[in-house]
Amino acid sequence: QSVLELIGNTPLIKLQNITKSIPGAFYAKVEAFNPGHSAKDRIALYIIEQAEREGILQPGATIVETTSGNTGFSLAMVSIIKGYKCIVAVTSKSSPDKIDMLRSMGAKVYVCPCDVAADDERSYYSVAKRLHQENPGSVYINQYFNELNSAAHYHSTGPEIWEQTNGTITHLIACSGTGGTISGTAKYLKEQAEKSGTTVRILGVDAYGSVLKKYHETKEFDTNEIYPYRIEGLGKNLIPSATNFDVIDSFTKVTDEESAYSAREIATQEGLFVGYTSGAVMQAIKQLAEAGEFDENSRVVAIFPDHGSRYMSKVFSDQWMTEQGFTANPSDQSIEYI
Repeated sequence: QSVLELIGNTPLIKLQNITKSIPGAFYAKVEAFNPGHSAKDRIALYIIEQAEREGILQPGATIVETTSGNTGFSLAMVSIIKGYKCIVAVTSKSSPDKIDMLRSMGAKVYVCPCDVAADDERSYYSVAKRLHQENPGSVYINQYFNELNSAAHYHSTGPEIWEQTNGTITHLIACSGTGGTISGTAKYLKEQAEKSGTTVRILGVDAYGSVLKKYHETKEFDTNEIYPYRIEGLGKNLIPSATNFDVIDSFTKVTDEESAYSAREIATQEGLFVGYTSGAVMQAIKQLAEAGEFDENSRVVAIFPDHGSRYMSKVFSDQWMTEQGFTANPSDQSIEYI
């Protein structure tokens, strides 16, 4: 009846080439098959419909959110179908592709500096709060501190993966930004594994420049961990309450450069055109394999969060890669101009 009915039930696709030298079987949960091309479709629909059930959202109301781009796109898509206005605050780190897509979907976009503290009045957290106050009757989704973020994945992503693997999954690997995807999915999988007498290891992916890994290990929020990095939608300079650190077994940190290469490798080796954070997940798999995490009995599910089209001006641009000082071989060798 509408595009919203296409949200969820994304495929689990076995990786054929990129993991060939690693023991075990590896599968990608490809969230780009959602109509909004990312896992954030799930939380956008779930949170908005919950607000409708509770009478918080009135017809014609405005939805406000802080986003690296994907959640904003999903909220804009849902808002179109349901008749709401959509305002989003993004950081200057968001790719131009994402910002253009948000505008194309009718969202009002505020671009905020990325290298400021979370409590700075210019940060996208502060700007979103201000916009919420300035728009009476609006609803602030607040995905970083909204337990419904995790609940959406507990009720959808987790059950899908358990069913698609027939309960044989041994490892889940996912990026952690807001933490909703990994937390909700992990909670469901761990509950099911306990009932069936098995175990599932939950492996989070974090960025250098983010506080999540150290906080998980020490419960210390260390501002010395914070510095600028390029990957969008991964890591944080604050501790989101949407993250349930208790269900995550360990974190692996990945670099901007290696994650960018891995995103390109997924495309050229698997025929899957996915985004920067998918490259980060793939890079974490390589590092975990080197550390001996997997064996022949491992059945590993990696969540690939979004589509590569959102990074055409970044990791899939040779010019951008060169500007970052990355040393990837230029792909334009495959182009001949007549």
